[in-house]
Amino acid sequence: MFRRRRRNEEADQPVDELDDIDELDETDERHEDEAASDEATDDEALNRPLPPAPRPDGPWDEDELDDPREGRIDLGGLLVPAVEGMELRVEVANEMIIAATVVLGDSAVQVQAFAAPRSEGLWHEIRKEIGGGITQQGGLVDELDGGLGWELRAQVPVQLPDGKQGAQLVRFVGCDGPRWFLRGVISGRAAVDPDTGGQLEGIFRDTVVVRGSDPMAPRDPILLRLPDNAQIDPASGVAPTVAEEPEGPAKSRYSGTLTTFQRGPEITEVR
Repeated sequence: MFRRRRRNEEADQPVDELDDIDELDETDERHEDEAASDEATDDEALNRPLPPAPRPDGPWDEDELDDPREGRIDLGGLLVPAVEGMELRVEVANEMIIAATVVLGDSAVQVQAFAAPRSEGLWHEIRKEIGGGITQQGGLVDELDGGLGWELRAQVPVQLPDGKQGAQLVRFVGCDGPRWFLRGVISGRAAVDPDTGGQLEGIFRDTVVVRGSDPMAPRDPILLRLPDNAQIDPASGVAPTVAEEPEGPAKSRYSGTLTTFQRGPEITEVR
């Protein structure tokens, strides 16, 4: 075992050997300081908020498109792509609409927008929170770089209709924009089938966020509203609005079914 010589031992050594010992001591201490500094830098890098990444293919801010409402359903804070055969659901909390879900067959994507800092993204931090919450519930989470950038693919514990415990496969995707953050939850077949998932990814990518200029605290939800020509599902218990004649191209108006539901679990099973 190597040990550092005591000073009384060093006194018996030639002067040139003592100089070598001192140089080695100083080098070892410098390397230790550099290693500690590198480790602290790595920890800071992992926890440092990241700036929003480029979005060459969307999701979009309303100021980035010439006609952001063309081909989309106007929900106020979000402009959602109108897709043939879709069903649109909105989520209500405290009598305010905070999220929208597009259902296509046996798949769905829920989109929800939040206010964010101007120079810092939220998705890096929110991924950790979502993953930690699912793990605490007994679920499994994988983080990977998918078609929409970094995402979480999770097996979330759910109670099946027969009362037994099961697991639902869900994808959590997110995008940081200018002063907003858009979160998506992809469920159903699209969570496991790449072809179906690509169609739902396209809806998320083509969504437009209308942040507005009012000051908002980070993570405050960007509120939504019902489209002007919404046809409300009578079973939802919500008073219907009057449908209007389309004023622009037909594809920019929504003619499907709109269902509203009260806020419940963050993840709802879509079969």
